[in-house]
Amino acid sequence: MSLIHNYSYLWLSQKHILMNIIATVIISILSFTTFSQEKTGKTLKKGSMYFYWGWNRGAYSKSDITFTGEDYNFTLYNVVADDRQSRFDPAIYFNPNKVTIPQYNMRIGYFIDEKYDVSFGVDHMKYVMRVNQTTTISGDIANSVTAYDGTYDNTDFQIKPDFLLYEHTDGLNYLNFELRRNDQLIGYKKMTLNSVLGGGAGMLMPKTNCTLMNNERHDAFHIAGFGAGIVAGLKVEFNNRFYIMSEVKGGYINMPDVRTTQFKADRAKQQFCFIEADVVFGVNFGQNWEKK
Repeated sequence: MSLIHNYSYLWLSQKHILMNIIATVIISILSFTTFSQEKTGKTLKKGSMYFYWGWNRGAYSKSDITFTGEDYNFTLYNVVADDRQSRFDPAIYFNPNKVTIPQYNMRIGYFIDEKYDVSFGVDHMKYVMRVNQTTTISGDIANSVTAYDGTYDNTDFQIKPDFLLYEHTDGLNYLNFELRRNDQLIGYKKMTLNSVLGGGAGMLMPKTNCTLMNNERHDAFHIAGFGAGIVAGLKVEFNNRFYIMSEVKGGYINMPDVRTTQFKADRAKQQFCFIEADVVFGVNFGQNWEKK
């Protein structure tokens, strides 16, 4: 499937999320406009830093997944997958021992001047293949001691749990560097509304939960590939230091080396597009603010 088709599928299936985000952005801008149309005249100094933490929801395009091993080589086409955000529970979301269980975003950044910052972050997403979906399969499976041995040629196929469970749930970890531009839109006393635009790239380090034809899963973090994306956000800052921000990020992931089972020869590869929406809470520190 082409990337254009992938993006079209992603947009149609997740447009309600984007509409909610757009509505939130419009309401925020209108609310600030009622206060003031003037900027505060303050900006972050070169050398200022920030840290944020928050949570995300994600969606993925369909993906062709190829599995290879000593006795098999086959591809499942147009596989559908979803994210898996944890049910909100303060005992999980705000427990230091459990904060990495939900889908989260973490980032630390450094301002190279008053508008641009460079940062490193982790987008901890989760990718869960839908079980019992019907797709097509091509390739060969032999000596599996299952009913799935055979040769397939674009054959209709239902992915049953006894054949394959495939999840990046601990998780689809996108470790990335970004360059971002920050612009103040509206200011009122010690409160400002700022836009954030940027892009970046990085590597994927999933811990994949894959049970393939009853073989034991690998169950360890592994550098599986790379990704790239662009991001846009709105940030509301309070008292020149703390902020809350909502971001939308879209991009491309290519993982040519996913570990699947305990056997070293067993691998999977896939590529897909993603879209992610998050809400994060942050703090500025270091050089902090100065007047222009």
